Amino acid sequence: MEIQMPVVIVGAGPAGLATSACLNKLSIQNIVLERDDCHSSLWRKRTYDRLKLHLGKGFCNLPHMPFSSDLPVFIPRVDFLRYLDDYVSTFKIFIRYNRYVHEASFDVKTGKWRVCVMDSALNVGEVYVADYLVVASGESCDAYIPKITGLDKFEGEFFHCTKYQNGRPFYDKNVLVVGSGNSGMEIGYDLSTWGANTSMVIRSPVHFLIKEMVYIGMSLLKYVSVENVDKLMLVMSKLLYGDLSKYGLIRPKEGPFALKLKGGRTPTVDVGTIKHIKEGKIKVHSEISSIKNGKTIEFVDGKTGQFDVIIFATGYRTNVHKWLKDYKDLFNENGMPKPAYPNHWKGENGIYCVGFSKRGLQGINYDAQKVARDISVTINARKKILTADEANDAQIKLLD
Repeated sequence: MEIQMPVVIVGAGPAGLATSACLNKLSIQNIVLERDDCHSSLWRKRTYDRLKLHLGKGFCNLPHMPFSSDLPVFIPRVDFLRYLDDYVSTFKIFIRYNRYVHEASFDVKTGKWRVCVMDSALNVGEVYVADYLVVASGESCDAYIPKITGLDKFEGEFFHCTKYQNGRPFYDKNVLVVGSGNSGMEIGYDLSTWGANTSMVIRSPVHFLIKEMVYIGMSLLKYVSVENVDKLMLVMSKLLYGDLSKYGLIRPKEGPFALKLKGGRTPTVDVGTIKHIKEGKIKVHSEISSIKNGKTIEFVDGKTGQFDVIIFATGYRTNVHKWLKDYKDLFNENGMPKPAYPNHWKGENGIYCVGFSKRGLQGINYDAQKVARDISVTINARKKILTADEANDAQIKLLD
């Protein structure tokens, strides 16, 4: 069965929803294909209980719908999901769930995209034929666990942080959290408050800022240079935390927002983890070297430890290269756009991507509006050409 649709969007996370809303505002018909049975499944099914948006709400809304003034500056996960539900209904976003895209390719003969889909609920195949394809499956599509020697023989429990909800089941257990991003640091703190014997692997230099500092920094960037904002952030961080090197925490050489704007590592928002590290409630380890017999983990500095549980807060990988046959026109081998920001969102032959700028929800807002406007301009240009061709044909018939 072939279904004709001007625009097909793959992925019903915030990126896909934002793109569909922007297209609907311009009266451009589109459909969103989602492999799960709900929209925003990462936020709904694979995040921990205490999660809040790490940036102020003024930097996190999707296009054409600001957050309610009744909501706090830093929005809890549950309220963000309610916002997304309202967003879908407000903009009448058309989503088909349980649609697993196993192949998408550009048909040179027809000049259209063919998106081959399996309806996993009914076990029926579908083919969508579109003028434009928007890849909105996102940077955080597939959970990533690094290869570690001996992990397959670890006699304890290990899992990716997408399966973590809270620390209640881990009371008095020896738990190792691998990763020092926002998820890893917050999960480490949560485990500690629930009474787990918590350790963390922090192997890379990282900036630690509290939420209020990030909010101030993001606000100042509208008026002040990145260099000066970073100087202020570093002064504030040093006054707040002092020298963290003795705890195994090293600051990067570049400033926090310079790194963020380059699409590199974002500053980690501290929710209380640093205090617990200083108090000895959370131990910091270097990179894992290998896992020995039973539950013994050896670190690159030669130290060892016994652990019951390993939680990997080691990020995600995109899956674009698995299903997008012609991905090399826009994406590299890692499933990220070849063009650098801010030109990353558009490829050839009507392919676009949203949510791949490493700039979170703010980046999604930017991408979705750019993509929708570009599609609108292209559609209108095609209409003018067709109208001109029809006028020429009519004139030729009159002359005949």
